[in-house]
Amino acid sequence: MKGPVRGYWCECWTQDLRDERPPALLASFDAYSALQADRWVPVALRTISPALDADTSEEAWEWLYIGRIETRRALLRPELCTVSVTHASTRITWTIRPVLFVPLAHRQSTALPACSQAFRPMSEPKGQGRTTGR
Repeated sequence: MKGPVRGYWCECWTQDLRDERPPALLASFDAYSALQADRWVPVALRTISPALDADTSEEAWEWLYIGRIETRRALLRPELCTVSVTHASTRITWTIRPVLFVPLAHRQSTALPACSQAFRPMSEPKGQGRTTGR
């Protein structure tokens, strides 16, 4: 099995500023290079910018042309990066953080443990599942 792989965990959070609920995770993405991570936020910002109010759209494009340079530098160091825009009462925040991806064990061509035969799906009525031979 291959060891841990360096990469970036990217998330997009939204928060309604009118209430006290915590931010909600809207999307996530695993990037395996600084270049992949660097492309994620600009693609999202370019996609939503036509729907943003004029000031927020201008702020987004300013980040795309000026602020993105510092984000690229931070990714190459590798450091946490955060980009936020606020449209009306909604704050959208993208975070990119360096991580180590740990590979999971591959199950194909490997015998499952005996207890896996006792598994009964939740949707199966009681009493009609597999028996374990106890």
